[in-house]
Amino acid sequence: MTDPLPTGATIGILGGGQLGRMLSVAAARLGLRTHVYEPGQNPPAADVAHRVTTASYDDVEALTAFAKSVDLVTYEFENIPTSALDVIEAIAPIHPNRRALGTSQDRLVEKNFLQQIGLTVAPFADITDAASLDAAIARIGTPAILKTRRFGYDGKGQSRLSSADDAPAALDDMAGAPAVLEGFVDFSIEISIIAARNPQGEIACYDPGQNVHKDGILHTTTVPATLPPRLRTDAVLLAANILNALDYVGVMGVELFVTPQGFIVNEIAPRVHNSGHWTQNGCAVDQFEQHIRAIAGWPLGDGSRHSDVVMENLIGDDVAQVPTLAREPGCAIHLYGKVETKAGRKMGHVNRIQK
Repeated sequence: MTDPLPTGATIGILGGGQLGRMLSVAAARLGLRTHVYEPGQNPPAADVAHRVTTASYDDVEALTAFAKSVDLVTYEFENIPTSALDVIEAIAPIHPNRRALGTSQDRLVEKNFLQQIGLTVAPFADITDAASLDAAIARIGTPAILKTRRFGYDGKGQSRLSSADDAPAALDDMAGAPAVLEGFVDFSIEISIIAARNPQGEIACYDPGQNVHKDGILHTTTVPATLPPRLRTDAVLLAANILNALDYVGVMGVELFVTPQGFIVNEIAPRVHNSGHWTQNGCAVDQFEQHIRAIAGWPLGDGSRHSDVVMENLIGDDVAQVPTLAREPGCAIHLYGKVETKAGRKMGHVNRIQK
């Protein structure tokens, strides 16, 4: 794509969850339409998208019709089957590109890529069986964490090892899936950089946010993070390095551990990111509009922060607090339209503007 998408063009979104919902709202503000492709019935994005296709990712006929109906395709999550992408890409461009998606889909591939471009990651080892796990523990030590190479998120697909005695149980938790052993990192804080790049190579980064997790799920992101100016600049440059190395188009979330020895990259996410939700009330152009601008070939927006913000996820029964939160000054509520409340399920988030 060489020319920017015109008003009235249609962006296809693979996945109809809350990120697809918020991308659809952002696209509509710019006069663009969205067509969501989602296997599940009545997804959150269905409330706000111009069109929704409900079909599986192995339905070639549905994928073909979807791709023909849009001007380009993006996605709200990484775990999209390669076969589905093959069908779509033969008809419509996909942003971010397949290399970025393939890199982030596999933790081993991702860590090798990050090392190849000169960045630091936690000690890691490819785990294929009990012998390779024992060898990795002998080299990396414990405590450590065993993670599936693919499909893990929000603490799923992970098992902690306090000692070598935990190895058999951890391997059983992987259920035969290829895995990676990661050594624990002694860090002071975890931060996220939300960065964007458009086809012209223009890059814009938001201020680093400071993350706190509970039970493996992001609980809060606070902006500004407790970082000196020098490290804020270094974090932005690091994120830009990743975007350029992947010839990336769109928004990416980059999670970093801050250690006395410098930054350690925890993971990258080739999409809008939970830790970037604060931008909805802290910036003139939030991460969702920035992603739409980037993939549509528009100039990137001003990502500078006009307010300090604490973003807090509403997980499971937390959503019952909404009537109280609605009375709280400076509290912006963002609900995802999910009917069923489940433990560990993200039901919404709030952004608290800090005076």
